[in-house]
Amino acid sequence: MRRIAPTLLLALAVLGLSSAMPQAAFAQDEGKDKGGEGDTTPHRHVDVSPYIEAAQVISQEFSPGNDFVTYTRVAAGVDANVQGRNSAGSVSLRYERRIGWREGDPDGDLFSGIARVGVGVLPNKALTLEAGGLAAQTRVTGNGGAILSPIVDNPGRSNIYAAYAGPSLHTYAGDLEVQGHYRIGYAKVEEPDSLVTAPGADPIDVFDQSVVQNAQARVGFRPNTILPVGVGLGGGYYQEDVSNLDQRVRDRWVRGDVGMPLSPSLEVVGGVGYENVTVSNRDVLRDGLGNPEIGSDGRYLTDKSTARKIAYQTDGLIWDAGVVWRPSRRTSLEAHVGRRYGSMSYYGSLSYNPSPRASFNVGVYDSISGFGGQINTALADLPTDFDVVRNPISGDITGCVASLQGGQCIGGILNGIRSSTYRARGVSGTFGVKFGHLQAGIGAGYDNREYIGAEGTILADANGRSDQSVWASAYVSGRLDEHSGFGANIYVNWLDSGLVNAGKSTGYGASANYYRNITQHLSATAAVSLDGVKNDDIVDEKTLTGAALLGVRYSF
Repeated sequence: MRRIAPTLLLALAVLGLSSAMPQAAFAQDEGKDKGGEGDTTPHRHVDVSPYIEAAQVISQEFSPGNDFVTYTRVAAGVDANVQGRNSAGSVSLRYERRIGWREGDPDGDLFSGIARVGVGVLPNKALTLEAGGLAAQTRVTGNGGAILSPIVDNPGRSNIYAAYAGPSLHTYAGDLEVQGHYRIGYAKVEEPDSLVTAPGADPIDVFDQSVVQNAQARVGFRPNTILPVGVGLGGGYYQEDVSNLDQRVRDRWVRGDVGMPLSPSLEVVGGVGYENVTVSNRDVLRDGLGNPEIGSDGRYLTDKSTARKIAYQTDGLIWDAGVVWRPSRRTSLEAHVGRRYGSMSYYGSLSYNPSPRASFNVGVYDSISGFGGQINTALADLPTDFDVVRNPISGDITGCVASLQGGQCIGGILNGIRSSTYRARGVSGTFGVKFGHLQAGIGAGYDNREYIGAEGTILADANGRSDQSVWASAYVSGRLDEHSGFGANIYVNWLDSGLVNAGKSTGYGASANYYRNITQHLSATAAVSLDGVKNDDIVDEKTLTGAALLGVRYSF
């Protein structure tokens, strides 16, 4: 339990979110229920489900050895979903204690969860306070790749924590639309000692922590209000400070945009502006022989006496053009092409709801940040109405949430936790559906990270090299009858790293569980899983583990 302070701070922050949201919504909804009349929000509800559980787990390793382990797990958690007139949010938090029966069996504490909430401060959500948090685990392979995997008894397991908060404004002053937000975020990767490779090998440059600030503002008017075309003016500021080698990403921009409607559902849009982006870092501290010095946590020590060196800088004109197509309330498409970060840039989104019980979403992105910035952006893009999808054996979140809103998966981001800043380009898509007592979903994506490091520093070896990852996952759950139900999920993650001494890794697995209610509050659960991790560039470096669980849960 080393360096527990950041973990506790993040845990308390997310717990604070989960406790504050239901209380606010209870007070709000209670008043509306008493009034009875004038309620135009039929979908308001508050669902808070705390629970405790105990289970026995057995795990059989099939590769590379044949170890058999068993442990008892006891856990407490809460799943909450609040949808009010001016507040909305979903929270899933879980604390678990694992107790090994023999020396070497899994033993220790595990905190996991995900949250995304918003509370309206002014009427009609003109001003909202938003926040989100994440606690998850990933497995780092011998070549430095990170694979989202629920295998519990291995030395490569690392904890990831992230949280953000800030206000968001969206209101009107006559025909003028005013928008803006400010977010401050934090991210941390723990257990770095587990990431040291074989004796004599170079250490893996793993992300430690960062602080992210993001502010944007825009004012404009829609077509056919003041003018036949829509016009807007906006600007933004982004800064991420990464503790590893004092890396910094700073992005400042201002732009004007115009939208010209071609039909009631189709609009051509474009914009032009100015942007200044700078990425910098310091060098590693070196000993008398010129060798990099490594700290007690396995990471490079920063030479504070050296000046910060520019790794990447672009300063000048940015532009983009695209189309916005909204043929109905159920369909929205945006596609943009332009020039940013010194080269061509592509981004867009598609949202399609064929029915109130189905949702299809695709996003294309292009950004410069560190690991902390990308994960905080993904948290901010999550919906506020979701059910968490967890592995029934490990209790971990799977990287996707069950929702009929957009932005449902963050698992692809957890596939790479290198410390170097990078330009991230990729695409992700999700489909979710509810039919009868069943709900199911599938997600897939591709992510390319081109690393940035200053010449004359140790990060220069990574400059211009790329990691590529492809991920996919699917889940299904539902009730079999009034007293029982089931769940199942599968996943696969591929990572192909272009960094020196790295390579290709694959993580995959499947799990299934069955539960039956014994009383109104007490239920019994049985589950099985099979999970594997393979380094494709190292012969015989493969982990394959099967597990089974029997347990009971008491829900309050």
